[in-house]
Amino acid sequence: MVDVARPGSGTLRLVCFELCGQELALPIDDVRETVPVAPITRVFLTPPCLAGVFSLRGEIVPAIDLGVLLGLPPTAIGDDSRIVVIERDEGTAGLVVDRLRELRTLEDALEPPPANLPADVAALLLGVAATSSGTVRVLDARAVLHAEPLRSLASQEGSPA
Repeated sequence: MVDVARPGSGTLRLVCFELCGQELALPIDDVRETVPVAPITRVFLTPPCLAGVFSLRGEIVPAIDLGVLLGLPPTAIGDDSRIVVIERDEGTAGLVVDRLRELRTLEDALEPPPANLPADVAALLLGVAATSSGTVRVLDARAVLHAEPLRSLASQEGSPA
């Protein structure tokens, strides 16, 4: 397993959130911002994990239903729901989550994803960390942006209609 703690610092800073009663996180370097759930416009003929698109100050951003992508039930939008906007060189997307949790700083390297996870879900994780409040699953933003169900969209964008 690759040590995902930041080189030189020995620590990994995380933006944590809840989804279906599980605590998940993303490295803070991959999170552009968190916003209340804006109106999401469904796009026809897209994978179920794509909830639709939303406007973020005029920028049209895809909204990913993280629950569906992880093989969980679709995310029900509630009063505490938020969109975690991730940004990498590959692009920007919003992840619909149940609620935000606190920021965390991990001093130790992450453990590999559990062997009992389906391979497509394990591929979306950098690893897991045991904390005093339970296990935190740390997502890999690059893997989420390149998840198999979303790859078909990227290839269709370049093809003629």
